[in-house]
Amino acid sequence: MSNTRTDFTPKTAIVTGSDSGIGRSTAVALAHMGVDVGVTWHSDEEGAEKTAGLVRDAGARAVVAQLDTTTAPECGDVIDAMAEQLGGVDVFVNNAGINGGPRFFDTDWETWRTTVCADLDGAFVCIQRAARRMVDAGRGGRIIAVTSVHEHQPRVGSAAYDAAKHGLGGLIKTIALELGEYGITANAVAPGEIATPMNDETDVDPMGIHRPGIPLGRPGDAREIADVIAFLASSKSSYVTGASWVVDGGMLQMGPQGGSHLTADDWRRG
Repeated sequence: MSNTRTDFTPKTAIVTGSDSGIGRSTAVALAHMGVDVGVTWHSDEEGAEKTAGLVRDAGARAVVAQLDTTTAPECGDVIDAMAEQLGGVDVFVNNAGINGGPRFFDTDWETWRTTVCADLDGAFVCIQRAARRMVDAGRGGRIIAVTSVHEHQPRVGSAAYDAAKHGLGGLIKTIALELGEYGITANAVAPGEIATPMNDETDVDPMGIHRPGIPLGRPGDAREIADVIAFLASSKSSYVTGASWVVDGGMLQMGPQGGSHLTADDWRRG
């Protein structure tokens, strides 16, 4: 049985859903660490090529492929193909996913299945393919799943999304137990509101957005999430596994109906 190496130095990574937002910032952060990056896109090929260009500008190699996590289990073939192109996969960042559906009684079966398949089923397949390669390579590895603050606290109107993110968080904790003997760590990063296309905040400076329901008073920047992911992908996180890193400006401390639900600062005065 091998222990997680403290000198782990990643050389290759795959970041799903890296055509924009958190995925793009993560790909660039890893490239600045000297890591070659596999970039995936679902519907924005131009965005993926832009990310690949930024990776190359940082001095790393980039490969690009389309990935649709609703096509599980076939979507796993994309991960295998990218790993072959890269020469392995030391870090796998499961970032691809979709937002969440309506309230419980308004969620039809098709919406439920699409959301859960995109955010959980496809994630399971892709993570499993990457993990098999890490085990076979025998160098250890890092598995990081981007979940959500709603992995920890549900929100009204997000039944399918909340269920999928809770499930993904549970999967990460389980594989942390099972893969530790191979020197592979598994962690989740749970963002709060981040200024990204998923939140209809494309190319917006979060510093200029006021959020009374977030203790830091603003949404996060995608690069602030990427910095945490980069730490978890590095040798500096060698003794961290099975954890879920909440990166939300303190939003969870406000309770499940905090965050963007609050429209005034009255709570600050007790």
